[in-house]
Amino acid sequence: MGIWRASKEAEMSAREKAHMEKVRKFAAEGMVLLENNGTLPLGDGVKKIALFGNGARHMIKGGKGSGDVNSRSVVGIEEGIKEAGIEVVSGSWLDGYDKICVDSRAKYDEHIQEMVKSTGNPMVAFMEYFNNPYHDPDIQEITDADMQDADAAVYVIARDSGEGRDRKPVAGDYELTDNEKKNIEKLAGRYDKFVVALNVGGVIDTKALRSIKGVGAVLLMSQAGNVIGTVFADVLLGKSIPTGHLAMTWAENYSDYPAYDTFSSQNGNVDDEYYNEGIFVGYRYFDTFGKKPAYSFGYGLSYTDFDVKTTDVTLDGETVTAKVSVKNTGDKFSGKELVQLYVSAPDGKLEKPVKELKAFAKTKELAPGEEETLTLMAKVSTFASYDEKSASYILEPGKYFVRIGKNAGCTSVVAAIEVGKEITTCKLSNRFKIDTELDLLSKKNATPLTYDGEEEEKASAKVLTLSEDAITTVVAEYKSAPVELKNDSAEKVTLADVKAGKATLDDLLGQLTREEMADLCVGTARGGFGGDSVIGTASAVVPGAAGDTSSKMAADRGVHNLVLADGPAGLRLTPYFAVDEDNKIIPEMSAMAFDFPGKENQPKTDIKGEVTKYYQYCTAIPIATMLAQTWNMDVIEEAGDLVGTEMEELGVNLWLAPGMNIQKNPLCGRNFEYYSEDPLVAGMCAAADTKGVQKHKGCGTTIKHFACNNQEDNRMHTNAHVSERALREIYLKGFEIAVRESQPLSIMTSYNLINGLHAANNYDLLTAVCRNEWGFKGVVMTDWGTTGGIEMEQREFKYGTSNAADCVRSGNDLTMPGSDADIQNILDAGVTRAELQACARRILECVLECRY
Repeated sequence: MGIWRASKEAEMSAREKAHMEKVRKFAAEGMVLLENNGTLPLGDGVKKIALFGNGARHMIKGGKGSGDVNSRSVVGIEEGIKEAGIEVVSGSWLDGYDKICVDSRAKYDEHIQEMVKSTGNPMVAFMEYFNNPYHDPDIQEITDADMQDADAAVYVIARDSGEGRDRKPVAGDYELTDNEKKNIEKLAGRYDKFVVALNVGGVIDTKALRSIKGVGAVLLMSQAGNVIGTVFADVLLGKSIPTGHLAMTWAENYSDYPAYDTFSSQNGNVDDEYYNEGIFVGYRYFDTFGKKPAYSFGYGLSYTDFDVKTTDVTLDGETVTAKVSVKNTGDKFSGKELVQLYVSAPDGKLEKPVKELKAFAKTKELAPGEEETLTLMAKVSTFASYDEKSASYILEPGKYFVRIGKNAGCTSVVAAIEVGKEITTCKLSNRFKIDTELDLLSKKNATPLTYDGEEEEKASAKVLTLSEDAITTVVAEYKSAPVELKNDSAEKVTLADVKAGKATLDDLLGQLTREEMADLCVGTARGGFGGDSVIGTASAVVPGAAGDTSSKMAADRGVHNLVLADGPAGLRLTPYFAVDEDNKIIPEMSAMAFDFPGKENQPKTDIKGEVTKYYQYCTAIPIATMLAQTWNMDVIEEAGDLVGTEMEELGVNLWLAPGMNIQKNPLCGRNFEYYSEDPLVAGMCAAADTKGVQKHKGCGTTIKHFACNNQEDNRMHTNAHVSERALREIYLKGFEIAVRESQPLSIMTSYNLINGLHAANNYDLLTAVCRNEWGFKGVVMTDWGTTGGIEMEQREFKYGTSNAADCVRSGNDLTMPGSDADIQNILDAGVTRAELQACARRILECVLECRY
């Protein structure tokens, strides 16, 4: 057993304090002001606040599941307001709701305990806790007696979600409950200053908030981590300025989203998901099909106003450059403004969305009257669309209108790029043959959203002509199968020899047996799950980390293990643990990363001699969606840097984050872990996060879930039927951007199938596209239990699981968390030494990067 990297000091560390202060400073950038009639920020005259809502004390710092973080403490909403020197006058009402929640939780825990008793298996209870997590009950109705005199009222609506289960378009989830609507209406009529705060990780229905007279402000406070109450109070009182903008379209009605009635379990079929909307996802759909949203993609108000003017647009080669002047026209508050550049491509043989985001920039904090000129740049080759018939990205002839604006619903045409003839920007090969016929959405009879003067803008737009030789066609090269390496030397090669230059990696790989490499390509949870191991907490060297790679060759080959820990809202570890005199973990004195009812039934140990306690509290940063809402890559890189610091301190090599699946539908239970509905935003955010983490020696990210993990119900066995064009333009594009911009150390595959083939076993996805086309150099690993072994549901599935042997053949290097069955499958299924060497090489290169 190695030396524990955790601290023996129980007191809050200087690192914890510094990191919470950092989050406090940048988290407000991700809060989005949806409505404001001047109510916010509350003035100095506000000394008393009436605080209500299910999130007032029971706020959500982040989502459930592996994306949760075990921080030392969480600053609640009420606590944050009180610490700011404001009196909260609604304590008795909040106490009453506390009692309701305590009773409700007791009943839920009793249900879990009964499951443990009846089955004798704590893991069954764990899966129930995981798939059907506890949710606080509906809020009680506010009475006249509850509404004490106050200078302002705040109502906090909280919603949580998590992996393993999708949300529902029902009251208490996507919709408001009747009690919530009644309470908001009463408070709006009682208090002159009334704020509704949305402590949510995704979209909810906002019609009632916009229709009730007297709601002075609506703030999407999101889920900001363990200092959420402090950040909220800062924004409420004007100490910090909310400068966030939405990264997903908020519709007027749930039924306005494409495929609203077939997503996940909405049609009763969780086995097959048909991506019939094709490329028309998010604002691409709303704009093209004339669906006016409640709040557009990129929308966000400020405490001040800005004047945005495009001063120049130029074309140099294939680079489009727009100069945009932004001025704070207010006279009281500072602020930051977002500017977006969209392009409208001409229709030809391929249908195009009305507009697509191609660049964005955010100002520095501008004081009243201050002005800044932003430079937005985009390459014309990125305007191309994927043509399945020619297996190429093509620019069709015509005018490509450049639009500048604050959000997707507020743009102006500022220039046009004239393309004289069809240009092939990239020649590829089709890799994702559809396994069923799709009824793809067509815009043939659609009426797009428009605005007065749009056609006049197009007619008068400055035309910039693209030179015929400005773009050189890129032709992808696909590598042949690996060739077996041999080394018959009697002198044993170690990884230290490779590092020192005494031998090559080929020399080492040539000596390794199939058995050694199969072991290296499978994680260390050899006995499967159960016993004193919990899903996602299988590391032997960093308690609470998700797992390790093999260390069986540590002694004779110097191949040390890699430690992998969950994310993406911070580092997920056991907050404290204890070891006996033999340096072995004491289960009954160690916190489990998944603190679920029934854990008391985990095996106990005999405590030997003196006990040593360790502490590894980590910082809960804002959820990924909130980080994306900053539209500030420097902030996101700083968040990654913060996590990388904690990884380096605690001995974690690979962070199983960031999550970057497309927010295809607002009901996805894991949307809070993902950045955006737009692949450019998702890719740029993931790249910034990766750059922050990988500043630290021995630390890397694991972008996930590759690919099409866009639903949680039956996530391990669902088949995503999706066109090649939609895959390349929407669902894979963010991953491509992240790989090209930041070269993360690893990628995690998703559970689901893509067109009938498991992502974990998909050679075309993992090798042909990711490695050959994009140039990815790192390790590809499976999600936990992809090859089976953790399934607790007693039913037949239409689609089964992937297998470890085909993982190796497809270029999925590491099967996690691993089992003896996975190793045996690799050895029995005829996987060649050359195939194993290719995977082992990438794992060893990662070990060299992280451990030497």
